[in-house]
Amino acid sequence: MANTPQARKRIRRNERRAEINGNRLSRIRTFVKKVETALAGGDKTAASEALKAAQPELARGVARGVLHKNTVARKMSRLSKRVAAL
Repeated sequence: MANTPQARKRIRRNERRAEINGNRLSRIRTFVKKVETALAGGDKTAASEALKAAQPELARGVARGVLHKNTVARKMSRLSKRVAAL
C-alpha cells in the first residue's frame, strides 16, 4: 500500500491516465477497423478514405505515447499496401 502522499497521488493520477489512454487506444482501433471492413468489402474508395482518416489518429497515438512509433509505422505500411492492392 502507498504510504507517502506522493505515492497516493501517483496512484490517483495513474488511474485517470489509464482511462484516458484506454479511450484513445479504443478510438484508434475503431479507425483501423473501418479501414479493414472497407478492405474486406472490396471498396477501394471507402478504404482509401478510411485510411486517410486513420493516419492522423495513429500519428496522434504516437505523439501521446499510447503506441510505439514502429508499431504505427508497421500498421500504416501494411494497411497502405492492402489498399493499394485493391
